[in-house]
Amino acid sequence: MTVQLQFLLIQKTKNKMGLKILQKQVDNWIKQYGVRYFDPLTNMAQLSEEVGEVARIIARRYGEQSEKESDKEKNLSEELSDVLFVVFCIANQTNCDLESAFSDKLKLKSKRDRVRHINNPKLNKNK
Repeated sequence: MTVQLQFLLIQKTKNKMGLKILQKQVDNWIKQYGVRYFDPLTNMAQLSEEVGEVARIIARRYGEQSEKESDKEKNLSEELSDVLFVVFCIANQTNCDLESAFSDKLKLKSKRDRVRHINNPKLNKNK
């Protein structure tokens, strides 16, 4: 499937970007441009690298460390997208359905934590 056809299919879904669709887009990209998936250990190392880039931006832009001139042009959204891309690669190659798993996780957290955070005095300091 060409990238142009993928774009048209996405437009037909009214820009709904479910996790299944995103996983499929990554899979299509790998098949068209990436030759094959890197092995899971290589992807895990890549994920660590990408998360480190996100951490660097957040630490320097929103934390107490000063931001270097060379880092000021770095785009947090782009780096987070890099993290997602590698996560989708790992999910695809290990046959994980992230959409289903994420839905299940939200249900679990909603049941388990429904009053936990509301009753947390550390989170309610300003009230």
